[in-house]
Amino acid sequence: MNKDTVYHFVGIKGSGMSALALVLHDKGFKVQGSDVEKYFFTQKNLEEAHVPMFTFSKDNIHEGLTIIAGNAFPDTHEEIVEAKKLGLEVIRYHDFLGELLHSYTSIAITGSHGKTSTTGLLSHVMSNIESTSYLIGDGTGHGDPDADFFVLEACEYQRHFLAYRPDYAIMTNIDFDHPDYFRDINDVFDAFQSMADQVKEAVIACGDDIYLRKLKSNVPIFYYGFNEDNDYQARNLTRSTTGSQFDVYVQDQFYGHFEIPTFGKHNVLNALAVIATAHLEKISKEKVQENLLTFEGVKRRFTEKIVQDIIIIDDYAHHPSEIRATIDAARQKYPDKEIIAVFQPHTFTRTIALMEEFAGALNLADVTFLCDIFGSARENVGEVKIEDLAEKIEGNASILKVDNMSPLLDYHDAVVIFMGAGDVQKFEQAYETLLSHTALTK
Repeated sequence: MNKDTVYHFVGIKGSGMSALALVLHDKGFKVQGSDVEKYFFTQKNLEEAHVPMFTFSKDNIHEGLTIIAGNAFPDTHEEIVEAKKLGLEVIRYHDFLGELLHSYTSIAITGSHGKTSTTGLLSHVMSNIESTSYLIGDGTGHGDPDADFFVLEACEYQRHFLAYRPDYAIMTNIDFDHPDYFRDINDVFDAFQSMADQVKEAVIACGDDIYLRKLKSNVPIFYYGFNEDNDYQARNLTRSTTGSQFDVYVQDQFYGHFEIPTFGKHNVLNALAVIATAHLEKISKEKVQENLLTFEGVKRRFTEKIVQDIIIIDDYAHHPSEIRATIDAARQKYPDKEIIAVFQPHTFTRTIALMEEFAGALNLADVTFLCDIFGSARENVGEVKIEDLAEKIEGNASILKVDNMSPLLDYHDAVVIFMGAGDVQKFEQAYETLLSHTALTK
């Protein structure tokens, strides 16, 4: 890498792209980027770092740039076309990151669900103990100039994570998702098996997942989970008003007692993955215990606020398994409150492929509201309507419009969870505005 070149990110507001831009910026490299004008939550950290950002235009491209291209943008994008016309180097995000990892002890976190939360937790713990750079899928990135470790989120979509050959890989689970790319669950498993084949030191996998139990690897596989046949096992799980507590046994021997300020078994599993990784790297157990307690979460993962008498939770959950986990965590933290789910499906292909599973997961809420399906750069239209999902939910879920959030005013002293990977936050903001306005007019 060259300190004299300027790294131009095409699609800099993407969650991985913005994080990588921050990593390079922190390391002293010159960074800039371009994207659409629309505001994304990922750009806040870029603005605070004074990273220049422009609206997409071929005029942004000139001599002296190295282009890092986001995976959402094809080679026909005007900036990429211009870059190639000028003979500039164009590197895809995952390929650039794969090369960057060679200088570190790298830990890649992947899985169908939970990878962002686990990456965030491991990054928090590691960076408070060892010199660590990290890249999290919520747009957070940090480049420590003296880092020995690099913690990164590795996405399985289109097998992009096969650009990485990490020292360690944490695998949280294997589930059928991204039906616009993967044929079926076996195709998903094949991708994770290929990833396992590239790991250099060890795979750390959730042993409670039936598919991860089928992995084969030339390096050791260490399993974690609640079941007795795991190398790292959580026992004696208890919950309090402040979070979860549990004992950890390593190969049937008591290792230590741990506490986390979060709820839900999925968060205990995330912590177990971090504990196992630290144990394998001989990192102080006491320091891990201390730093697990201070983790404040990642963006859009069970992010809470209170408005009037309502607890509002914002969560990225966009798959049935994630919806179940989010509602479960809310039930554990607020057992005496009514749970209201507001869900925006993300992509038409996912909505069609997992229709029954979505309905089953949303039935776990006391009341469900739906927002229109959010498309993507890959698909803007589909052969399914939000009404199709509404009909499958017990009691026929109501459909919300952003300009009329008044149906939610019927609920008091409740928990309202906004879930989705699209722009469900605009519904949340409209609801908050309505709540505040209602309070002023009383």
